[in-house]
Amino acid sequence: MSDATSTVLVIDDDPDLRASVGRLLRSLGINVQLFASISEFLKSDPPDCPTCLVLDIRMPGQSGLDLQHELAAANREIPIIFVTGHGDIPMSVQAMKRGAIEFLTKPFRDQDLLDAIQLGLSRDHARRESDKDLAALRARFGSLSPREREIVIQVARGRLSKQIAHDIGIAEATVKVHRSRAMQKMQAGSLPELGRMADKLKLVPDAPQRS
Repeated sequence: MSDATSTVLVIDDDPDLRASVGRLLRSLGINVQLFASISEFLKSDPPDCPTCLVLDIRMPGQSGLDLQHELAAANREIPIIFVTGHGDIPMSVQAMKRGAIEFLTKPFRDQDLLDAIQLGLSRDHARRESDKDLAALRARFGSLSPREREIVIQVARGRLSKQIAHDIGIAEATVKVHRSRAMQKMQAGSLPELGRMADKLKLVPDAPQRS
């Protein structure tokens, strides 16, 4: 499980648990940052690598559930593994509904924690790769001329070259030239692939649901 390019963040006011989890993860070659409180965590800079958070649900002041809500409101996506010394079913249900990876009751097995951490890091890695791919796709779309962007959007709407030419008042052959250049810049090998790219970029709004 050794992964020096990932970081596990641990927030718990129990110094023994923090030290124990820190030793366990470092012994496996995993970077770990330990925090005694949520306020201490919020003052730190987020790591620029796949990350997950091991979070005590009950702490003085702000609770783990409060932090989960705050991170979601700030659109800061980070997989969370909750740990607690008190088995609280309504609390665990609430945490899982909000997207927590796992809810572990102390004392928990090391392997259960490691399995949850592996899942959390894998999910964050996949999210970061997806974000990077989307950013590259946006950059390619941004490199198109205004006319090429217009035609890509029309193609994504299912319009034929003849229809697009009529709509915007240019020759059909000209539409095809612009479309071809746009596909090259977007690195789309086919019209269906161009359509999938347009979907990822949300270039065409979803049709309203009929009541």
